[in-house]
Amino acid sequence: MRKHMFRAIKGIVQKLYTVGFAVLGKLPVKRRLIVFESFFGRQYSCNPRAIYEYMHVHCPDCQLIWSAARGCEQIFEKHDIPYVRRYSLRWLLFMTQAGYWVTNIRYPDWFRKPAHTIFLQTWHGTPLKRLALDIEEWHEPGVAADLYKKQFKKDSAMWDYLISPNHYSSKIFRRAFGFKGTLVESGYPRNDILYQANRPAEIEQLKKECGLPRDRKVILYAPTWRDDQFYDKGKYKFRLALDLDKMQEALGKDYIILLRLHYLVADHLDLSDYHGFVYDFSKFEDIRGLYLLSDLLITDYSSVFFDYANLHRPMIFFAYDLDQYRDHLRGFYFDYEKKAPGPIVQTTDGVLQAIHTYERTEYRPWPNFEAFYRQFCALENGSSSQQVVRRVFKKV
Repeated sequence: MRKHMFRAIKGIVQKLYTVGFAVLGKLPVKRRLIVFESFFGRQYSCNPRAIYEYMHVHCPDCQLIWSAARGCEQIFEKHDIPYVRRYSLRWLLFMTQAGYWVTNIRYPDWFRKPAHTIFLQTWHGTPLKRLALDIEEWHEPGVAADLYKKQFKKDSAMWDYLISPNHYSSKIFRRAFGFKGTLVESGYPRNDILYQANRPAEIEQLKKECGLPRDRKVILYAPTWRDDQFYDKGKYKFRLALDLDKMQEALGKDYIILLRLHYLVADHLDLSDYHGFVYDFSKFEDIRGLYLLSDLLITDYSSVFFDYANLHRPMIFFAYDLDQYRDHLRGFYFDYEKKAPGPIVQTTDGVLQAIHTYERTEYRPWPNFEAFYRQFCALENGSSSQQVVRRVFKKV
């Protein structure tokens, strides 16, 4: 009974917001007002952050405002970033009068973009896994596949610009998103820092700020979520398949592990047995800092490896459920086993063996790394934010 009542109230509120967008969207536009959002207002991160930081310095006449989810305001207060709470009346006023929206995710189905607003969709990764309209097998709870795809097309119809990190992504985005607007092939702004701040002094300072020991190497473990393992809509389970006991026994004297779970994963793992060895950085504000301070990346099918390749550092692919993920959950756009720029392993022992191999020899990129880099990272050189701003924000 209570659940049905909640749904009814939620439906009424959404209708009121829809009316609010329609009515307030007729107010005069504030062309220099730009509203930013990252991952539903929960983070100050990703491509919107990089674009904001560039505009904060180079576009002083613009009014730059962040949309912050309830409970996440302290993130923006920490950095003295102007924000408005998502779904508040003030937020609605900003959204309907803004000259531009900048976000990296889809908006809810009931959003209505005013005719005067220019929508920059930055998205948040180079696709390995099939996306949106290209998904063949469906596992997401609470939404039928046909409805999801219909809503996705409706949302992408609002996008005026879409950032693409490479030519490969551009072809996929057009089809998978049903996108008919303007593609900006610039590389990802969020990766600018990997060229601008990849210096020992800055990395040491970052380790100090994060409270990490500076006498040990850093492994970043950043796995993705599994579509068929969930608690509820938008809340996914995660089973830690990496044997931390084995990892600690073999590496504890020389390494630490930073764990970064996907933003959709709802689990909070108990890591108390690994104090001083495993650090949970799932809530760290922006993964780009973790890229910089890590010596090695362990991932699976997450798009993080496309970004990390810009650093030319070792990567290990812990794909313990490869057959299930590739053949039943999502499917891949390319032959992952041939193109992955590092060894693919399926056990913790395999992970350890790969780490020891990297240690025993002077690091040399994986044999296919250069071809991978040319295909996926060639547009990125530290100037992507500048390119996007010059291309998109012509009217400010």
